[in-house]
Amino acid sequence: MIGAIIGDVIGSVYEHNPVKTTDFPLFSRGSTYTDDTVLTVAIADSLLHGRGYAETLKEYGRRYPAAGYGQSFLAWIFSHRSEPYGSWGNGSAMRASPIGFCFSDIDGVLQEAKRSAEVTHNHPEGIKGAQATAAAIFLARTGNEKKQIQEYIQRFIGYDLSGTVNRIRLWYGFDVSCQGTVPPALICFLESSDYEDAIRKAISLGGDSDTLACITGGIAEAFYKEIPPTISRRVEELLPEELLVVVREFEARYGV
Repeated sequence: MIGAIIGDVIGSVYEHNPVKTTDFPLFSRGSTYTDDTVLTVAIADSLLHGRGYAETLKEYGRRYPAAGYGQSFLAWIFSHRSEPYGSWGNGSAMRASPIGFCFSDIDGVLQEAKRSAEVTHNHPEGIKGAQATAAAIFLARTGNEKKQIQEYIQRFIGYDLSGTVNRIRLWYGFDVSCQGTVPPALICFLESSDYEDAIRKAISLGGDSDTLACITGGIAEAFYKEIPPTISRRVEELLPEELLVVVREFEARYGV
C-alpha cells in the first residue's frame, strides 16, 4: 500500500503542472499527500478493523476536507445520506490498492473491490477500475509475470493494454475517468524496469499525475517488492501520524 501513497505524493506537484518526460525531481517543496492517500488509508482502516466502507470514507474525508476531492465526492462526504452517486471517476481505483494486498484469492479480490467502489462509484466503469487495480496488485504479489497480468486484465476486465507509454504520452491529457486512467497506469507498470521507473513513467504521461502514479505505484510495489528506502522515508515524513499509524499496521500485516 505504501507504494500507492508514494506515487500520490510524488505526483502531487505535477497534477496541475504536467511534465512529458521521465526526467524530473521526485520531491520538491510542494510535495504532499492528497485525497488519494487519505482514501487509500481509509480503505486499509476498513479492512484492518472490519469497518464499513461508506462510514470510514466519510470519516476520513471529513477529517481531511481539503485533500483535493472531486466535487461530487466532497458533497457526499458531508451529506446525511450515504447512497452512491453513479460515478465513473478514477477515485474508486486510486483507493483500491489495499484490497489487492490482503485477500488470498482473485475472486475475493474482485468481490471486495466491487464492494469498496460501489458505495460511491456504482457506475460499471467505476467498479471495473477498482477491480482492475486490485486484481493487478493481487496477481503481481502472487508471482505472476507481467504478460500474465496483462492477459488477465484484458480478458476478464476488458481493458485494452496494447498501447505503449511513448505513444500514449503524445496525446494524453487530464482525464479523471477510470477508463481513461487505469489502462495507461497499468501500461506504465508493464513497461517499467523497477519501482521508481514505474512512477516516473506514470507521471510522464501528464494529466492526473498523482492518481496515475498512485495506481501504478501500488502495482509496482506488489511486483518488484522493493522500494528505495530513501524514497519511502521521505514520504513517511510528510504523512500525519494518524495516517502513518494505519499504514504501518497494514504493512506489518500484509506488506510484501
